[in-house]
Amino acid sequence: MRGYSQCVIEANQLADPSNIGVMLGRACIAQKYPAAMVAKELEISRQAVYDYFSGNAKPTKDKESLIIELIQKLNGSN
Repeated sequence: MRGYSQCVIEANQLADPSNIGVMLGRACIAQKYPAAMVAKELEISRQAVYDYFSGNAKPTKDKESLIIELIQKLNGSN
């Protein structure tokens, strides 16, 4: 399984860590969880996933609970 590009990793590291999309990005990068899987689970485009990861877009309220569940799953808290 391929990891994330250096560009995605750097954008995520520079983004606001309190942003839920950025938190999701950090969990996905750490676990090498594919953006395509995130997109499928959240029913959004891969570009939207990358925008969340970099803090360039904020998830809608209806996606926040799904994101929290996914973060917990990736962090082994579920």
